[in-house]
Amino acid sequence: MGHREHRRAAPTGIPCAVVTASDTRTPSTDASGAVIQALLARRGHRVVDYRVLPDEPRRIAAHLRRLARAGRVRVVLVTGGTGIAPRDRTYEAIERLLDKRLPGFGEIFRLLSYRQIGASAILSRAVAGTCRGMVVFSMPGSESAVRLAMTRLILPEIGHAAGLVRTPPRAARPRPARPRAGRRDLARRPHRSRRRASPSRPRRGDHR
Repeated sequence: MGHREHRRAAPTGIPCAVVTASDTRTPSTDASGAVIQALLARRGHRVVDYRVLPDEPRRIAAHLRRLARAGRVRVVLVTGGTGIAPRDRTYEAIERLLDKRLPGFGEIFRLLSYRQIGASAILSRAVAGTCRGMVVFSMPGSESAVRLAMTRLILPEIGHAAGLVRTPPRAARPRPARPRAGRRDLARRPHRSRRRASPSRPRRGDHR
């Protein structure tokens, strides 16, 4: 099956979570998070969880683990904290949780970003991968970077990626049936006596 067939067969209406890592933004001032949600809704995907969290690796990692345990989300879109400033620590939080990394996301994003902003694109640590049945995309915090990553990379493949990590339900294995013993088999079985053999009387000089 080619990539076009994969896209046509991909699920639609993907349940997503949006996380903004920022020490200063609030839901009312989070322009990048609003862009992500608007672009998802335009494609028919559902945002089932949205949070603005401080750029603390422990809190971000704990939130992603909660999303994975709840099992309601297929794709997590994170914005912010991918730079190299002392408080930019989203990369450290997410990279440790990934089961399988998607290096192509960061590589192609930096290439596309280089064409727009030049050499400063190398300062971005955008990363993506799978985490406990979810696909996680971590983008920079600027609105233009979010729009670039969403329109050029994430939205074209979000359904395909979500379909690949979907785990089918496990089918219960039937237990092998034990053959029933017929009357003839019972008659052939040797009869075991329930009486215990009396212990032999020890001889003189026997120290058992």
